[in-house]
Amino acid sequence: MKFIHSILLLILFVGISCKYNTKDEDSSKKTDSLAVISNRISNSIGETLIPSALEEVKNWKEYVEVDKFMLQFYSITPTEALSNAKELSTLVGQMKDSIRVEKFKELSVVSRLNVLHNQTLRLADMATISTITNEEVKDEVEKIVLLYGSLNAKINTIYKTEEIQNNLEFDAEAPIMEETGEKVLPKPFISPDKRNVLKKQ
Repeated sequence: MKFIHSILLLILFVGISCKYNTKDEDSSKKTDSLAVISNRISNSIGETLIPSALEEVKNWKEYVEVDKFMLQFYSITPTEALSNAKELSTLVGQMKDSIRVEKFKELSVVSRLNVLHNQTLRLADMATISTITNEEVKDEVEKIVLLYGSLNAKINTIYKTEEIQNNLEFDAEAPIMEETGEKVLPKPFISPDKRNVLKKQ
Protein backbone atom coordinates (compact mmCIF):
# COMPACT_ATOMS: atom_id res chain seq x y z
CA MET A 1 0.00 0.00 0.00
CA LYS A 2 2.82 2.37 0.93
CA PHE A 3 4.44 1.50 -2.39
CA ILE A 4 1.32 2.61 -4.33
CA HIS A 5 1.16 5.87 -2.32
CA SER A 6 4.82 6.54 -3.15
CA ILE A 7 4.19 5.99 -6.89
CA LEU A 8 1.13 8.26 -6.84
CA LEU A 9 3.08 11.00 -5.05
CA LEU A 10 5.92 10.65 -7.56
CA ILE A 11 3.50 10.92 -10.53
CA LEU A 12 1.83 13.94 -8.93
CA PHE A 13 5.20 15.61 -8.31
CA VAL A 14 6.38 14.97 -11.92
CA GLY A 15 3.09 16.31 -13.31
CA ILE A 16 3.34 19.53 -11.29
CA SER A 17 7.01 20.01 -12.29
CA CYS A 18 6.19 19.59 -15.99
CA LYS A 19 3.37 22.12 -15.68
CA TYR A 20 5.70 24.72 -14.11
CA ASN A 21 8.40 24.07 -16.75
CA THR A 22 5.86 24.66 -19.52
CA LYS A 23 4.78 27.93 -17.87
CA ASP A 24 8.42 29.00 -17.54
CA GLU A 25 9.04 28.28 -21.25
CA ASP A 26 5.90 30.22 -22.24
CA SER A 27 6.86 33.20 -20.10
CA SER A 28 10.43 33.22 -21.48
CA LYS A 29 9.05 33.12 -25.04
CA LYS A 30 6.77 36.06 -24.23
CA THR A 31 9.69 37.94 -22.69
CA ASP A 32 11.84 37.29 -25.77
CA SER A 33 9.12 38.48 -28.16
CA LEU A 34 8.57 41.61 -26.03
CA ALA A 35 12.31 42.31 -26.14
CA VAL A 36 12.28 42.05 -29.94
CA ILE A 37 9.28 44.40 -30.20
CA SER A 38 10.83 46.98 -27.87
CA ASN A 39 14.11 46.70 -29.76
CA ARG A 40 12.52 47.76 -33.05
CA ILE A 41 13.21 51.24 -34.43
CA SER A 42 9.82 52.64 -35.38
CA ASN A 43 9.41 55.85 -37.38
CA SER A 44 6.28 57.33 -38.85
CA ILE A 45 6.32 57.56 -42.64
CA GLY A 46 7.55 61.01 -43.64
CA GLU A 47 6.32 63.19 -46.47
CA THR A 48 5.43 61.33 -49.64
CA LEU A 49 5.31 62.82 -53.12
CA ILE A 50 2.20 64.60 -54.37
CA PRO A 51 0.63 63.20 -57.60
CA SER A 52 2.27 65.73 -59.96
CA ALA A 53 5.74 65.01 -58.51
CA LEU A 54 5.08 61.27 -58.46
CA GLU A 55 4.19 61.37 -62.16
CA GLU A 56 7.50 63.11 -62.86
CA VAL A 57 9.70 60.62 -60.98
CA LYS A 58 8.04 57.40 -62.18
CA ASN A 59 10.73 56.97 -64.87
CA TRP A 60 13.58 57.83 -62.49
CA LYS A 61 14.25 54.20 -61.55
CA GLU A 62 16.98 55.04 -59.03
CA TYR A 63 14.53 57.15 -57.00
CA VAL A 64 11.84 54.44 -57.26
CA GLU A 65 14.29 51.80 -55.95
CA VAL A 66 15.31 53.97 -52.98
CA ASP A 67 11.66 54.73 -52.22
CA LYS A 68 10.81 51.01 -52.08
CA PHE A 69 13.91 50.13 -50.05
CA MET A 70 13.25 52.91 -47.54
CA LEU A 71 9.91 51.33 -46.53
CA GLN A 72 11.64 48.76 -44.33
CA PHE A 73 13.47 51.51 -42.39
CA TYR A 74 10.19 52.78 -40.89
CA SER A 75 10.09 49.67 -38.66
CA ILE A 76 13.40 47.85 -38.33
CA THR A 77 15.71 46.34 -35.71
CA PRO A 78 19.24 47.74 -35.24
CA THR A 79 20.68 44.46 -36.58
CA GLU A 80 18.53 44.64 -39.73
CA ALA A 81 19.39 48.31 -40.20
CA LEU A 82 23.12 47.57 -40.09
CA SER A 83 22.85 44.57 -42.42
CA ASN A 84 20.90 46.66 -44.99
CA ALA A 85 23.01 49.81 -44.58
CA LYS A 86 25.49 49.05 -47.38
CA GLU A 87 22.74 48.42 -49.94
CA LEU A 88 20.90 51.57 -48.89
CA SER A 89 24.02 53.74 -49.27
CA THR A 90 24.68 52.24 -52.72
CA LEU A 91 21.10 52.92 -53.88
CA VAL A 92 21.12 56.48 -52.54
CA GLY A 93 24.51 57.09 -54.21
CA GLN A 94 23.10 55.91 -57.55
CA MET A 95 20.05 58.15 -57.11
CA LYS A 96 22.27 61.16 -56.30
CA ASP A 97 24.42 60.57 -59.40
CA SER A 98 21.53 60.05 -61.82
CA ILE A 99 19.16 63.00 -61.47
CA ARG A 100 16.83 62.52 -64.43
CA VAL A 101 14.48 65.45 -63.83
CA GLU A 102 15.91 68.84 -64.80
CA LYS A 103 14.03 70.67 -62.02
CA PHE A 104 15.84 68.57 -59.40
CA LYS A 105 19.27 69.80 -60.45
CA GLU A 106 18.83 72.96 -58.41
CA LEU A 107 21.11 73.40 -55.39
CA SER A 108 18.41 72.90 -52.72
CA VAL A 109 17.60 69.39 -54.02
CA VAL A 110 21.20 68.39 -54.76
CA SER A 111 22.35 69.43 -51.27
CA ARG A 112 19.61 67.30 -49.67
CA LEU A 113 20.67 64.33 -51.79
CA ASN A 114 24.30 64.81 -50.71
CA VAL A 115 23.42 65.01 -47.00
CA LEU A 116 21.16 61.94 -47.27
CA HIS A 117 23.95 60.00 -49.01
CA ASN A 118 26.48 61.01 -46.34
CA GLN A 119 24.18 59.77 -43.58
CA THR A 120 23.60 56.42 -45.29
CA LEU A 121 27.39 56.04 -45.66
CA ARG A 122 27.72 56.76 -41.94
CA LEU A 123 25.21 54.00 -41.15
CA ALA A 124 27.16 51.61 -43.40
CA ASP A 125 30.36 52.51 -41.48
CA MET A 126 28.59 51.73 -38.20
CA ALA A 127 28.12 48.14 -39.40
CA THR A 128 31.92 47.71 -39.25
CA ILE A 129 32.24 48.98 -35.65
CA SER A 130 31.81 46.20 -33.06
CA THR A 131 31.25 48.62 -30.15
CA ILE A 132 28.33 50.48 -31.78
CA THR A 133 25.22 50.65 -29.59
CA ASN A 134 21.59 50.11 -30.54
CA GLU A 135 20.85 53.69 -29.48
CA GLU A 136 23.45 55.07 -31.92
CA VAL A 137 21.98 52.98 -34.75
CA LYS A 138 18.48 54.16 -33.82
CA ASP A 139 19.57 57.83 -33.93
CA GLU A 140 21.18 57.34 -37.35
CA VAL A 141 18.12 55.57 -38.81
CA GLU A 142 15.88 58.38 -37.53
CA LYS A 143 18.13 60.98 -39.20
CA ILE A 144 18.00 59.09 -42.51
CA VAL A 145 14.18 58.83 -42.38
CA LEU A 146 13.89 62.57 -41.60
CA LEU A 147 16.30 63.52 -44.41
CA TYR A 148 14.41 61.37 -46.91
CA GLY A 149 11.17 63.08 -45.87
CA SER A 150 12.90 66.46 -46.26
CA LEU A 151 13.98 65.55 -49.81
CA ASN A 152 10.39 64.61 -50.72
CA ALA A 153 9.11 67.81 -49.11
CA LYS A 154 11.48 69.90 -51.25
CA ILE A 155 10.42 68.10 -54.43
CA ASN A 156 6.76 68.70 -53.50
CA THR A 157 7.48 72.39 -52.92
CA ILE A 158 8.83 72.73 -56.46
CA TYR A 159 5.60 71.36 -57.93
CA LYS A 160 3.28 73.19 -55.53
CA THR A 161 5.00 76.49 -56.36
CA GLU A 162 4.64 75.72 -60.06
CA GLU A 163 0.94 74.95 -59.65
CA ILE A 164 0.35 78.18 -57.72
CA GLN A 165 2.27 80.15 -60.36
CA ASN A 166 0.12 78.67 -63.13
CA ASN A 167 -3.09 79.57 -61.28
CA LEU A 168 -2.17 83.17 -60.50
CA GLU A 169 -3.62 86.11 -62.42
CA PHE A 170 -0.28 87.89 -62.11
CA ASP A 171 3.16 86.63 -63.03
CA ALA A 172 4.63 86.51 -59.50
CA GLU A 173 8.04 85.41 -60.71
CA ALA A 174 8.78 88.42 -62.93
CA PRO A 175 6.06 91.08 -62.55
CA ILE A 176 6.25 94.04 -64.93
CA MET A 177 5.56 97.22 -63.02
CA GLU A 178 3.38 99.88 -64.60
CA GLU A 179 2.97 103.32 -63.04
CA THR A 180 -0.58 104.63 -62.85
CA GLY A 181 -0.82 107.91 -61.01
CA GLU A 182 -0.34 107.32 -57.30
CA LYS A 183 -0.17 103.51 -57.37
CA VAL A 184 2.28 101.01 -58.86
CA LEU A 185 0.46 97.89 -60.07
CA PRO A 186 1.76 94.71 -61.65
CA LYS A 187 0.70 93.98 -65.22
CA PRO A 188 -1.74 91.09 -65.44
CA PHE A 189 -0.11 87.84 -66.47
CA ILE A 190 -1.43 86.69 -69.84
CA SER A 191 -0.71 83.15 -70.93
CA PRO A 192 0.85 82.65 -74.40
CA ASP A 193 -2.42 81.13 -75.69
CA LYS A 194 -4.48 84.16 -74.63
CA ARG A 195 -1.81 86.51 -76.02
CA ASN A 196 -2.16 84.88 -79.48
CA VAL A 197 -5.95 85.24 -79.36
CA LEU A 198 -5.66 88.94 -78.42
CA LYS A 199 -3.22 89.57 -81.27
CA LYS A 200 -5.66 88.08 -83.80
CA GLN A 201 -8.41 90.40 -82.53
